[in-house]
Amino acid sequence: MRKAKQALQQSGFTLIELLIAVALMAVMAGLGWRGLDGLVRSREVNQSRVDATAVLQTVLAQWRSDLDHLALVPGINDAGLAWDGQTLRITRRASTPLANGSDAGLWVVAWTRRDGRWWRWQSNALRDRTLLLAAWGRAERWGKNASAEDQNFETPLVAIDQWQINYFRANAWTNALSSSGVLPSAGNTTPISAAPDAVRLVIQLKPERNASAPKGRITLDWVRPNFSNSKT
Repeated sequence: MRKAKQALQQSGFTLIELLIAVALMAVMAGLGWRGLDGLVRSREVNQSRVDATAVLQTVLAQWRSDLDHLALVPGINDAGLAWDGQTLRITRRASTPLANGSDAGLWVVAWTRRDGRWWRWQSNALRDRTLLLAAWGRAERWGKNASAEDQNFETPLVAIDQWQINYFRANAWTNALSSSGVLPSAGNTTPISAAPDAVRLVIQLKPERNASAPKGRITLDWVRPNFSNSKT
């Protein structure tokens, strides 16, 4: 009887052993929680990077779409676009047709940099020449000093430090401002007021609080769909 009682006592755990076991379990739980927290944070950073990149890609896709749907309007916008060093204005075909399937008309679109951010402005779809001319002038005013009413038609985009526009005409890249005042070279019958063969966009992304957001300089070339660089 005494031997059985002693064996029962020896098979249990002492208080010290229990405390050590509890301490080890606490350490393991802490390490496991830290590992889980690290995984969650890593996932959040990756998702933030993916989201920021997706936003930038959407903005650049919109830029291409505006140029792809460029529309020349004689007497208002002979080249389809106009750059004043601060704002780029574009007349483009509206991409959303009317309910009956007919052409919705034209949009006047403008891009500018304000307060360290890229902005886009878009008018309503217009089919009247007088209204189109008014929207063209309104887009210019918006780029210089946006009124409260004009701000209802604008969209904030990505943060940028600076941006630049170049045109490709007569087989050469030139500053979009200087090219407007250059006469055609001998033998070149392409009028300067015509739409450029290509447009080069250069933007310097501005660092944001989101450390995972895209950074650096981006150069994006758009080429007129019917452009041919063949030489005779």
